[in-house]
Amino acid sequence: ELVRQGEALKRTEQMVDKMDQDLKTSQRHINSIKSVWGGLVNYFKAKPPESKPEQNGTPEYYANSRLKEAMMSSKEQESKYQESHPNLRKLDNSGLLTLFYIEYFVSSAQRDSYPKNQHLRAYHQKIDNNLDEMSSGLSRLKNLALGLQTEIDEQDDMLDRLTKKVETLDVNIKSTDKKVRQL
Repeated sequence: ELVRQGEALKRTEQMVDKMDQDLKTSQRHINSIKSVWGGLVNYFKAKPPESKPEQNGTPEYYANSRLKEAMMSSKEQESKYQESHPNLRKLDNSGLLTLFYIEYFVSSAQRDSYPKNQHLRAYHQKIDNNLDEMSSGLSRLKNLALGLQTEIDEQDDMLDRLTKKVETLDVNIKSTDKKVRQL
């Protein structure tokens, strides 16, 4: 949603820039209508580019790379979690498999840190695995939060820039409207 809002802000800023360019063109026409000298000045003055409005320092919008990276990582971890979660996958005899794994493949150093009782060892291993999953989830949440904060900061700067442009445009529109009414 935040990325979509950033793209909407970018389009809004481009529209404001286009409106500013159109207002400058209108100002040229008003000067031509207002006096002969204004028409002569406009005739010899270079015409502004009509095809592409100036961006007035508007950088091309790309969603924050930190946010994109966090979202990709989050999706990968979520799919791994869904594959391994007992309620989200088909149940099998994983309990027996876990005991087999612990019994035969756990290193001796790690085996020494767990109790000698086979069932207690299995529970300790299960707790360690759950803690690893929790740690992974918290890391994912932290990365998402940092990515969101960076994106929000960038969009806040964009809003400040857009607010200044709109205020300037509003003053120019009022001035142009007043000049047209005087004609």
